[in-house]
Amino acid sequence: MVLKRGRLYLIARLFDMLFGKKSGMIGPSQIARNDMTDDFLPFSKPSISQAAIDDVVACLKSGWITTGPRVDQFTENLKIYFQAPYVLPLASATAGLHLALMAMNIEPGDEVITTPLTFAATLNVIVLAGGKPVLVDIDPATLNMDMNLLEAAITPRTRVIMPVHFAGLPVDLTPLYDIAHRHGLRVLEDAAHAIGAEYKNKRIGSFGDTQVFSFHPNKNMTTGEGGCVVTRDQALAEQIARLRFHGIDRQAWNRFSKQGSQHYEIVLPGFKYNMMDIQAALGIHQLSELTHFIQRRQELAHRYQEALSDWQQWALPASPSYEHGHAWHLYTPLINEEVAGMNRDQFMSAMKEKNVGTGLHYRAVHLYPYYRETHGFKPGDFPCAEDVCERIVSLPLFPTMTEADHDRVLDVMYSIFKK
Repeated sequence: MVLKRGRLYLIARLFDMLFGKKSGMIGPSQIARNDMTDDFLPFSKPSISQAAIDDVVACLKSGWITTGPRVDQFTENLKIYFQAPYVLPLASATAGLHLALMAMNIEPGDEVITTPLTFAATLNVIVLAGGKPVLVDIDPATLNMDMNLLEAAITPRTRVIMPVHFAGLPVDLTPLYDIAHRHGLRVLEDAAHAIGAEYKNKRIGSFGDTQVFSFHPNKNMTTGEGGCVVTRDQALAEQIARLRFHGIDRQAWNRFSKQGSQHYEIVLPGFKYNMMDIQAALGIHQLSELTHFIQRRQELAHRYQEALSDWQQWALPASPSYEHGHAWHLYTPLINEEVAGMNRDQFMSAMKEKNVGTGLHYRAVHLYPYYRETHGFKPGDFPCAEDVCERIVSLPLFPTMTEADHDRVLDVMYSIFKK
């Protein structure tokens, strides 16, 4: 098998040889071959500024570590960022999805429609809220829920549609909301991958029903662990606020301060899903840097797209026809096994041997034992998602990734496929 490399990549190699890496073009690095196997290059790494570290330390020294004034400040900053009236920071995006479904009054047997190509948390929260997950296969071009299949999945028991903005690419929301409104359904957008993404020049989170974002360390911004719910529904926001901290009927974080009160009421059995000030101290700085983070992710993703454009071993991420801004949480090409001469898992293993990390996002959720045994899903139910989940791989992508890092990934890939 002869490896076909991108034209720009070959031109850049020539410039590298002639001018000592002065071309500035996409190409292999001048890193010595043994450097490919020295330091491990992870597929993702958070970008933490010294100012953020200093603020976290100051938070620790202040004696106020759990929910407090920094969470309040982070909340206000998020409201400004999303131009949304209600934002609720939480311990995780999973907590946000769980509480949002509970606040939407999901009852046993109620159906929530989502996608099989997602992390298990998306389905887990449906079950934990008392609902039944109903799946719609993906569009193989976007890897998001196929809007042409959505309406057929709706039944009299359907209550919520939960799309996932996969890898930071927004779902085609116009037809989705048209269907939801026509059937009187709520929409809960799993936007764990999508902070900073845009749909038709509107920021995800600035419009629509309700969105949930993740601040996990591998996401576009992080609070260590954490997430938030964004909504325009006051009643929903108030219910989530009660549910996230033991069912207390009012803000209670300041009850230990001079201005606070030790008296409060428990109005329902709630959870311990609140965000801490330590997390918010980090999040305040991360949010201020988010635009830069996403710009860098976009640059690196486009660099992959150009460099791999002629590699027949890969089917590259496609750009949908609707207007959008991709947040590029992940860069996820699909391996073409027959051309590559190996499957996805073999490729990932080969990359690891050469000290370059990759990610697997995701196995199709309906194939996990619990969902097969409890909800009756089986192989063949969602063929597009099943095909993708056997071929998808996440290549390294993070804001502090340098051109040399990027070239190293490409060089290692070249060395694996070259025969």
